[in-house]
Amino acid sequence: MPHAMFEKHQALLQRAVAAIESRGYWSPYAEGPRAYGESAIADGHKAFEAYRGAQFYLDQPGVIDRGGAEVSPYGLPLNISYPRCRADALIDAGKAAMPGWIKAGADTRAGVCLEILARLNAGSFEMAHAVMHTTGQALMMAFQAAGPHAQDRGLEAVAYAWREMNHVPALALWEKPQGKNPPLKMEKRFTIVPRGVALVIACSTFPTWNGYPGIFASLVTGNPVIVKAHPAVILPLALAVSVARVGLKEAGFDPNLVSLLIDDPEAPVAKEVAMRPEVRLIDYTGGPDFGNWLEQNCRHAIVYTEKAGVNCIVVDSIDDYKAMLKNLAFTLSLYSGQMCTTPQSIFVSREGVKTPEGVVSAEQFGRDLANAVSRLLEDPVRAVEVLGAIQSPATLARLDAAQELGEVLRASSAIAHPQWPEANIRSPLILKVAATEQDAYAKERFGPISLVVETATAAESLATAERVIREQGAITFALYSTNPLLVERAEEAALRVGVALSINLTGAVFVNQSAGFSDFHATGANPAANACLTDSAFVASRFFVVQSRRHV
Repeated sequence: MPHAMFEKHQALLQRAVAAIESRGYWSPYAEGPRAYGESAIADGHKAFEAYRGAQFYLDQPGVIDRGGAEVSPYGLPLNISYPRCRADALIDAGKAAMPGWIKAGADTRAGVCLEILARLNAGSFEMAHAVMHTTGQALMMAFQAAGPHAQDRGLEAVAYAWREMNHVPALALWEKPQGKNPPLKMEKRFTIVPRGVALVIACSTFPTWNGYPGIFASLVTGNPVIVKAHPAVILPLALAVSVARVGLKEAGFDPNLVSLLIDDPEAPVAKEVAMRPEVRLIDYTGGPDFGNWLEQNCRHAIVYTEKAGVNCIVVDSIDDYKAMLKNLAFTLSLYSGQMCTTPQSIFVSREGVKTPEGVVSAEQFGRDLANAVSRLLEDPVRAVEVLGAIQSPATLARLDAAQELGEVLRASSAIAHPQWPEANIRSPLILKVAATEQDAYAKERFGPISLVVETATAAESLATAERVIREQGAITFALYSTNPLLVERAEEAALRVGVALSINLTGAVFVNQSAGFSDFHATGANPAANACLTDSAFVASRFFVVQSRRHV
């Protein structure tokens, strides 16, 4: 008999499967605040305030003590403590919870996961305030990215996994003709069996958007999930884990199928836990050093990583020069460049940028880009909503050091937030370097740092960008050109290095945005990531198929 939660969400699940197959626009989760009620923002803030200066409750096994030392990038004291649990206790409890979860079947697991997502959606503004004051995102960006857009990615993972699991029939009758003799007949049963304990190692900038795909892909395929929060950003994932545990318990399952693991920078535990033989799946978002270590050392597990790369733009020609500059200015400024999709190295040749009004020199393009960013941010009230706050002191240090890399076209400056005077807000730094200065532009510099790289020709710009992406990896790549031949060559280059390409974006779509159910986020085909969020490969290795057969 179907589980009540599957019956409740079955139509949504089938619509999600249709969406991933058609790749058009679709989202079941509203991205407008009014859809959540007139008091949603205030209610979310009230819920967030209740966590400050308090102990976050999670009824998990193996509690040693309490920890957590999050600091809001906006200067707001948080003082939230969380249960610090032994990893072995969480692993053992997760394994003990597996038999009933496996027996429930794919339909029931999908229904429970969708119920959890529905409850997360209802609390989107509670999550928004939590994300704002841990990651530094502005409130509306935190609402959309950590709320409906992250939920889209979670649902997308469930839909892919449910579809893949349902490609395997539960029962089959095998009948082989034997000529004049009676046919051979066998009944065969096929069971989806999870791989084992899953570990999700979350990042500090987009904990839910990057975390939900791995969490829900593993959970729906039958695996218990341990969510290892970044020590600077715990609250958003503590909220998600709490909602998941309540949803599982109310559905009749062991809540220890999902648990939260915390640590601190002085005593990290991710490496130790990742090496546990019981951990069979690892999802990681973060810097390349630890991502590479996981890939090279955790051979006992399937490892999915999204790391860092050098996202590139090639500027050759455009029909609407001002619209291009406006698009680029917002792209470089959004969340102060603290996105894995933000472009860093912008290649323009000494041949200039061809426009209907004439050719704009490379030197002038650099000045125009800097001025476009300054115009976008000239109103401080608007600027702080676009930029958000700098999440990590390491990013501030990197920004200060980057000024020595090249000619400064636009200096970074601090911007005062009208509501949060202690917020760490910096405007983008834009530098100009030559194509020979590879040490400057061919290395990821996370944060509000952009480099305009002057080449000899557009062909050199494209070739240099391709080489950088091949060697360093990239999540995004963009081209501005009205030359059909150059567009064709850029498309071929993008295929060779396995990177998503955007062409001539001048409107309200930006290269650093990725739409659930339509865009494949990362490809797994270059050093920036070894997996895609989300495709069939992201879910199919999370389970086995075990058969039994008998004569009939």
